[in-house]
Amino acid sequence: MNKKVISFIVVILLLIIAVIYSATAGSINVSIVELLKGLISGTNNDVEVIKDLRLPRIIIAIFAGAALSVSGVLLQAVMRNPLAEPGIIGVSSGAGFMAMLMVAIFPTLFFYMPLFAFLGGAVAFFLVYTFSWKSGLNPLRMILVGVAINAVFTSLSQTFNYRGSYTSSLVTEVTTSTLSMKKWTDVEIMVIYGSIGLLLAMIVFAWCNYLALEDKTAKNLGLNVNIARLVISAIAILLASIATATAGMFVFVGLLVPHIGRIIVGTDHKVLIPFSAILGALFILLSDTLGRMVIAPNEIPASIIMSLIGGPFLIFLLRKSDRIYGN
Repeated sequence: MNKKVISFIVVILLLIIAVIYSATAGSINVSIVELLKGLISGTNNDVEVIKDLRLPRIIIAIFAGAALSVSGVLLQAVMRNPLAEPGIIGVSSGAGFMAMLMVAIFPTLFFYMPLFAFLGGAVAFFLVYTFSWKSGLNPLRMILVGVAINAVFTSLSQTFNYRGSYTSSLVTEVTTSTLSMKKWTDVEIMVIYGSIGLLLAMIVFAWCNYLALEDKTAKNLGLNVNIARLVISAIAILLASIATATAGMFVFVGLLVPHIGRIIVGTDHKVLIPFSAILGALFILLSDTLGRMVIAPNEIPASIIMSLIGGPFLIFLLRKSDRIYGN
């Protein structure tokens, strides 16, 4: 077995262990046998509570982590920039703001919220791309513009928190990065849109590999570079918007996970995309589980846990490895 296969097996096993522990441990503790029997019979009250409150957040954490991680991989491929990440360049905040706006205006259109979030993410990405263009795309300029766009949309979103109304509380529930009180309707939205986005990401892996080359070389190989960038960007925005609209704002996972993935399995997107999806799912699930366990019965938002763990870890990776992006 080569290193890549072993890496996949290890991460998948860790994810399975994390799912079992997250489902069985907490304010209500059950064994895995009791959980399985209760899910089948429907007669165990504790298992019914777990089914309604704990299982939806586990599934959403898995899909949100996968979506944000793959979104980061795709954006970094499009921009050839290792710092490109949906949270940093404003895609997540744009999606979150549009989700807030639509929930405030059309609360009955909850199921279509990811589509509205996609529109907000697309607007943010378009603004970053437009304001960054000056005889080409400069990676540093793009990040600085992205930070500015992110600040604008974040400020617009925060204005809702001072309205003191029912809409304000509803908006906060929609965009919070604490995964508590998620429902099976949220799972349905996340799984449907998330699965579509992840499947599309796997389809365009070859284009991502071509974009690592110079534009002239990629064109000589038969790739329409502009179309490829547009399609891959749209998929990345879709994934980030879905995760933001359903699970809340996670700024860090789309930056950290692709870096780790390249160190472990290399830069071939055929392998990197699925590996990043699994690893991102593991990271968010662990962050959410730790957040609800460490100061129980209170909770720490999973995004805070992710940043506390991921920040120092990324610094360590940057200092220890020169295989950050590319070869």
